[in-house]
Amino acid sequence: MEGVTVLVGQGLYMAVAALAGLVLARVLRTDNTLGCLIAGVGAGILLPVIDFDTGIRADNMQQLVFFVILPVLIFEAAWRIKPALLKRWLGPIVLLATLGMVITALLTGVLLYYGIDHPGFPWIAAFLTGAILAATDPVAVINKLRQTDADEELLTLVEGESLFNDAAAIVLFSLVLGVASHSVMEGAASTGEPLAGAGAIALYFVVIFFGGLALGLLCGLVTAIVVLFLRSAGAALVALVLSAFGTFYLAEHVLHVSGILAVMTCAIVARACLREQEKTYLADAGSTWEWLALLFTALVFVIMGLVITPAMFTQQWLAMVMAIAGAVGARALAIFLVAPLSGYVGPPIPKPWRVVLSWGGLRGVIALALVLALPTELPYWYTVQSMVFGVVLFSLLVQGTTSRFLINKISAAEAAEKARARE
Repeated sequence: MEGVTVLVGQGLYMAVAALAGLVLARVLRTDNTLGCLIAGVGAGILLPVIDFDTGIRADNMQQLVFFVILPVLIFEAAWRIKPALLKRWLGPIVLLATLGMVITALLTGVLLYYGIDHPGFPWIAAFLTGAILAATDPVAVINKLRQTDADEELLTLVEGESLFNDAAAIVLFSLVLGVASHSVMEGAASTGEPLAGAGAIALYFVVIFFGGLALGLLCGLVTAIVVLFLRSAGAALVALVLSAFGTFYLAEHVLHVSGILAVMTCAIVARACLREQEKTYLADAGSTWEWLALLFTALVFVIMGLVITPAMFTQQWLAMVMAIAGAVGARALAIFLVAPLSGYVGPPIPKPWRVVLSWGGLRGVIALALVLALPTELPYWYTVQSMVFGVVLFSLLVQGTTSRFLINKISAAEAAEKARARE
C-alpha cells in the first residue's frame, strides 16, 4: 500500500510541474513546451530541498515512454488529420516520410560521425542519433499556420508528413537500437563483426512495418464497430483511449510488429469509419485527445528539464553544435531532393511550402521521448542525449520563434501571386 501511495505522490509531483509549466508559458507568452522545460528545471532544483524522489530512472524510462506516452501522442496526431485531405496528399506525405526520412537520418549520421571523429562514437551511434533526429514535431509551426489562416492543404501536408515521419522514424530507431544493443552485448562494436545480413534486416523492417499497418487496420475497424454498437459518447471515448493503448500492447507484446504504426493506422481508420458520428458520439473526441496530448507533451518536457544538466553544455557543446548543423542541414537537403518527386505520386509540392517543411521540421516531443528511452548500457548514450537536447533547444528557441516571420513572408508572396493571376 505504501508503494502505491509513493507512486501517486510521484505522479502528482510531475503533473503539478507540468501545470506550472503551462502557467509559466502563459505568463511569459511563449510556447507550452518551453514553459514546461523551465518548470522541469525548477522542479529538479527543488528536489533536494524538499527531499523528494520522482521515481524516474534510466531503466524504467523506456517502458514509460513507449507504453504510456507515445501511444497517446501518435493517436492524437493521427486523429486530428482530416481523412479527405489526407487521402489527397497521401502520396507526397508517404514519400517525404519514408525516402525523405531515411535520407535525413543517413545524412545526419554521416555528418555526425565524421564531425565528431572519435573512437567512442562509432557508426552505429551516429546512425542512432540520425534516426532520433529524423523525427519531427512541428507543433509550434502548426499553431502559427492556424493563426495566419494558412491553406488547409498546407496544414494537412505538414501535419501528415510529421505524423508518418514520426512513425517511420520510430521504426528505424527501434531497428538501429536493436543492432546497437546487440553490438554492446556481443562486443561487436569493438571488433567490427557483422551483426546481421542486409537481407535479414530488410525482412525484419518489412515485417514490423507492414505488420503494424495490418494490425492497425484491423483494430481501427473493431474500434469503429464497438463505438457504433455502444451508441454512447462517454463509452466511445473509453473505447478510443483503450484502443490506443491496447493496439500498441498487442502489436509490441503479442505480435511483435510496430506498435506506433499500428496505433497510427488504428486512429486514421477509426476516424474515417466514424466520420458521420463526429457531431454525435464523437463530439468531444477532439478535445479529449487534445488535453491528453497536452498533458503527456508537458510531462516529456518536464522530464527533459529534470535530467538536463549544465555539464552537458560545457562538456558536449561542440557535439551539440554539430548535431544542430547536421539535423537542420540534412532535413533541408532531404526536403529539396525529395519534394520535386511528389508530382509523380500526387499533387506537386509548391516551392514555398518546401521552405516551410524544411525550416518547420522542428525536433520536439518525439525526439525527446526516443532519446530518453535509450538504455544506459550504451557507452555513448550521454553524448547522444546531449546532442538531441541541444537540437530540441535550438528548435524551441530559434526555429520556433522565427517561423512566424517565415510563414508571413510566404503567405504574402502567395497572396501577391494569386492577385497577379486574377489580373
